[in-house]
Amino acid sequence: MTGSASDMRLKGSGDQPVRDELALLTERLPFEGARVLDLGCGAADKTRQLAQNTELAEVVAAEVDEVQHRKNLASTHSKKIRFASFGAQDIQAANDTFDIVLMFKSLHHVPNALLPAAMQEIARVLKPGGLAWFSEPVFDGAFNEVLRLFHDESQVREAAFETLRQTVDQGLMALVSEEFFDTALTLESFEQFDRNVIQVTHTDHNVGPALHEQIRRAFEACRSERGYVFRVPNRVDMLRKPG
Repeated sequence: MTGSASDMRLKGSGDQPVRDELALLTERLPFEGARVLDLGCGAADKTRQLAQNTELAEVVAAEVDEVQHRKNLASTHSKKIRFASFGAQDIQAANDTFDIVLMFKSLHHVPNALLPAAMQEIARVLKPGGLAWFSEPVFDGAFNEVLRLFHDESQVREAAFETLRQTVDQGLMALVSEEFFDTALTLESFEQFDRNVIQVTHTDHNVGPALHEQIRRAFEACRSERGYVFRVPNRVDMLRKPG
C-alpha cells in the first residue's frame, strides 16, 4: 500500500501471521550495495544478521547506552559494521548519507519531546528516495501484561506512533506500507526474563523485592506445555523520503 496518515493504525485486528522479521526485511528492502543506519541497535543482533545475510555495503549501528556501546565495540563483528554512539535526535552523519534507516523497537525509547527532532534527523540523513523502517511492538498480549507491572510503555508507544503519523501528514516522509505481524518469543525461565528485560542497563526499572515477586508470579502463570511461549504483536511502518 501507499497511503496517507489517515491509513495508519496503532494496532492490528486480532492475531496476525507469525513472521520472522529478518525474512520480512530482506523481502521488503533493497539492501544490495546499500549504506544502512541502524538506530538504537542494542546488542546489534539484527545488525549482525543483516551484515551476514545481505549484500549491504556498510551499516552504522548506533546506540546511546554507553555500557552496551562498549560491549559492541569489544565484540567480534563484520567489517561491514561500524559502531557509533548517538541518538536518533542527533545523528552524527552528513545530509543524504544513507539509503536505509532502521529502528527496531527503539523509536518509543526516544524521549517524547525529542521525537519530532528525531524524524527531522532521519529525513536529513536519508538520500532522496531512501527508506526508513520503523518496527514497533504493539502494546497487547500476555507478554505486555507482564511488562506492564513494572514498565508500562503504552503511552510512549502511542506517542511514537503519533509522531510517525505527523511525519507523513506534514510531508516530511511518505507512507510506503504498514504491516502487522506477530513474532514468537520463547523464554527458558523467569531468570532469563529477569536478566534480559528487567535488569537491562539502558533503563533503571527500580524493581524492589515485593514487585519482583509479583512479576515472577505473573510470568510463571504464562507457562504452557511448550514452556514460556509468547506471541508478540508488531507493527512496521515503512516511509520514504521524497525525491
